[in-house]
Amino acid sequence: MKILLTGSTGYIGKRLLPVLIEAGHEVVCCLRDVKRFNPPASIKQHCSVIKLDLLDKTSLENIPEDIDGAYYLVHSMSTSGDYSSMETESAINFRNAIQKTKVKHVVYLSGIINEKELSKHLNSRKNVETELGKGEYNFTTLRAGIIIGSGSASFEIIRDLVEKLPVMITPKWLNTKCQPIGISDVISFLSKSLFNQKTFNQNFDIGGPDVLSYKNMLLEFGKARNLKRKIMVVPVMTPKLSSYWLYFVTSTSYQLATSLVNSMKVEVVCRDNQINEILDVEPLSYREALKRAFSKIENNEILSSWKDSYSSSGISFNISEFINVPSFGCFKDQRAIEMKDRELSIRRIWSLGGSVGWYYGNWLWQIRGIMDKFAGGVGLRRGRTNPNTINVGDSIDFWRVLYADKEEGRLLLFAEMKLPGEAWLEFKMVNNQLIQTATFRPLGVAGRLYWYAVFPFHGFIFNGMLKRLAGR
Repeated sequence: MKILLTGSTGYIGKRLLPVLIEAGHEVVCCLRDVKRFNPPASIKQHCSVIKLDLLDKTSLENIPEDIDGAYYLVHSMSTSGDYSSMETESAINFRNAIQKTKVKHVVYLSGIINEKELSKHLNSRKNVETELGKGEYNFTTLRAGIIIGSGSASFEIIRDLVEKLPVMITPKWLNTKCQPIGISDVISFLSKSLFNQKTFNQNFDIGGPDVLSYKNMLLEFGKARNLKRKIMVVPVMTPKLSSYWLYFVTSTSYQLATSLVNSMKVEVVCRDNQINEILDVEPLSYREALKRAFSKIENNEILSSWKDSYSSSGISFNISEFINVPSFGCFKDQRAIEMKDRELSIRRIWSLGGSVGWYYGNWLWQIRGIMDKFAGGVGLRRGRTNPNTINVGDSIDFWRVLYADKEEGRLLLFAEMKLPGEAWLEFKMVNNQLIQTATFRPLGVAGRLYWYAVFPFHGFIFNGMLKRLAGR
């Protein structure tokens, strides 16, 4: 069967893609930015790629007519303050376009929406479900709450809180009940629902066997990591204060923190578990889902991470817009050094960021990360998904990977920190030299003042880092 997969570079889509291919399907991957598609060769040969932006009706004409099934795995929760109208418009555009194909079944992953009072985020998901359900095709909605898996936003936020704070003074929404589900079970439900007539034109709640408060989830996480944690719930934290608390302690963006806090005041508990019997899926317990997540992390087998999505930085752009580093009106700091061992330099460059750091003046990088957090940026807490591999579109601390080619010996990064301008950092090997170039395109007088203020530190940090990367 020919399957259309939206959100194919997202957290869920990256994990669903190999499962669909293993099941024998031909998958058409939809990407707003085709340069971000970097699956293994074994997967790439069994799928095709089309450029598709759900807010651009002309790009929807790229959808093949002979589609049999489709997955709708798109949401815009943290990219815009007006994401609700964007999501509704995207759903309508998709519905109108997919109806022109031979599609038999559309599957949508939504959130659990059983309460009368819903957050803006959950209400938006409900509106999307309503619009998609108006199509002339069989439609199935799977509604999930907290998803637990290596690299998931929920897992990483819980991890940040528990591993960094031995004592937590928390808002009252930590007593709200939820029903977490493991990522492997989400993928099973999604893959097994497709073309299953028992799921046609219905919606189902999917969740694990445990109904827990967010407080209990944190404490259980602590037990799984052998960490003693004390949590005190206070009734005085406003939603805004709660959002700031979550933003500063964890790696989430402020926009995402705000959406999460508003949603965490709403119980997300399944109505029933009839879908488990229909699809013959027995979901993992919360503790078992945690165990699997850490097993993947320890073995460097994280298939996807929310940190690599554009939503982790709260901005939205196509990599192709920034891959050509400008020169006009820009400041440049270029340094070159002879490499001692090319392979050693490659390994070190491809290990930059995360737990390894930046090889020189790490304390200054950390201060810059803290400053960025206070300015409303992403800071350094995102780290990196895999300590050894880098793909286009990945996040590395407060950078986004625009270009990465080991054979060529070139890595190009774009800054996602808060700046009065735009910044690029490039590492390039020419003959036996390693060339490191920092480029800054200032925005107004503030941008120029910023460059002159940080330039003295460049000589210290960049020179030291270049020597370490060159193995000298």
